[in-house]
Amino acid sequence: MSDKEPNAQEIKEIMSVVSTEIPKLLEAISTSMYSQDKAENFAKSVAAFYKSMKDAGMDDKQAYELTQKFMSNFSLGGMIGQVFQGKSWEGKKESDDD
Repeated sequence: MSDKEPNAQEIKEIMSVVSTEIPKLLEAISTSMYSQDKAENFAKSVAAFYKSMKDAGMDDKQAYELTQKFMSNFSLGGMIGQVFQGKSWEGKKESDDD
């Protein structure tokens, strides 16, 4: 890292880019993830997952809880929430690996 700290003008330019590009990025991600076809396929996947849990012998509560976790792994909000909670994609805290 450089010893030079950004001046006010550089920070202003960075913030300007971030404030315009981040919303565009989130919109693109959201659009690609939440089209009607993808939503229908996701609903079918969730229903199939729940059915497989029931077929495996789980009661309604267990199947519902696991299905909720399954769904959160595929939602943008769930992914962002895991990042801010310091969890890896496997659902463990990053510091729990040791």
